[in-house]
Amino acid sequence: MDLNTILHAFTPSLISVAMLLAFFTYLAIFGSILPGRIIPGATLSDGTRLHYRCNGLLLLVLLVILLGIGVRMDLVSATAIADRGLELLSTTLIFSVIVTLLLYVASYRSCDRSSSLKPHLTGNLIHDWWFGIQLNPQFMGIDLKFYFVRAGMMGWLLINLSVFAKCIQESNLSQSIILYQLFCLLYILDYFFYEEYMTSTWDIIAERLGFMLVFGDLVWIPFTFSIQGWWLLRNKVELTTAAVIANCLVFLIGYLVFRGANKQKHVFKKNPKALIWGRPPKVIGGKLLASGYWGIARHSNYLGDLLLALSFSLPCGISSPVPYFYPMYLFILLIWRERRDEARCAQKYKDVWAEYRKLVPWRILPYVY
Repeated sequence: MDLNTILHAFTPSLISVAMLLAFFTYLAIFGSILPGRIIPGATLSDGTRLHYRCNGLLLLVLLVILLGIGVRMDLVSATAIADRGLELLSTTLIFSVIVTLLLYVASYRSCDRSSSLKPHLTGNLIHDWWFGIQLNPQFMGIDLKFYFVRAGMMGWLLINLSVFAKCIQESNLSQSIILYQLFCLLYILDYFFYEEYMTSTWDIIAERLGFMLVFGDLVWIPFTFSIQGWWLLRNKVELTTAAVIANCLVFLIGYLVFRGANKQKHVFKKNPKALIWGRPPKVIGGKLLASGYWGIARHSNYLGDLLLALSFSLPCGISSPVPYFYPMYLFILLIWRERRDEARCAQKYKDVWAEYRKLVPWRILPYVY
């Protein structure tokens, strides 16, 4: 493939722009009107508390049904995303840059009216644009941070479904493709089934909305988490029965640790006296949970996340490192994030955190790290 062909494949078109805008418009309109549980978010540093309409699962199912109807009526193509993957990648990247520049300008102007924003305005354009200034910017009543995370996860599934349709079209279905698609589908459906848990994560309650988060949600999640699907579209892998069973076990263990740890933390924040594994929770300094998964490792949810990422790549075999980009990247990211978490918790909880570290010495993987 020559350079001109590559550049042409990356060049946004009116169709890719229309597809992206239609997707975002659907999420904005139907996300605001479809019924869903109203979940109070964590109390923020300024004392405010946002409320989130958690209807992501219904929103996703309805979107897939509407697209399915459109495919049956020949209004849209099931392989439209797979056919225009690079176009959509560049279009989404440009959109992310524009959005974060607008956020920067809006945040800069808001600093004149809100003294709480001034400590987060460093004056360094790159720093403030990258990390963001506002914690929870809103547009027409929509919390943009929650909205972008939702868009990224749904976008990942839509890419996978379109690539799957492309595999069917090209008579390229294999056990590996089905396994990968099934694992991702279960993970994404689970995410939206427990969407309210997202409201208590560090990204939502503490990270400010800048290019780092917008790019991560809209570009990185859908377009890098789906690399395995793209790779399997062009590479056939035959798995042994033992490999399939091992892969399923990795996914199952990863899911149990990831979902179990996040659920325990979320429930504890709502009810510090709720039983964990049938026993009263052990709490350090009245603040930090040291029971269940959180009594095994201080960031046990990261271990589950890493195992899940690995399970998405294992169906691709071991002939190429390309499908393992996501778990390798995630490993580096979570180690970096874990270090940031440790520093923040040490500053926030002080002696209580030091006591928790003595009780739970392992960071992510017990007896190893």
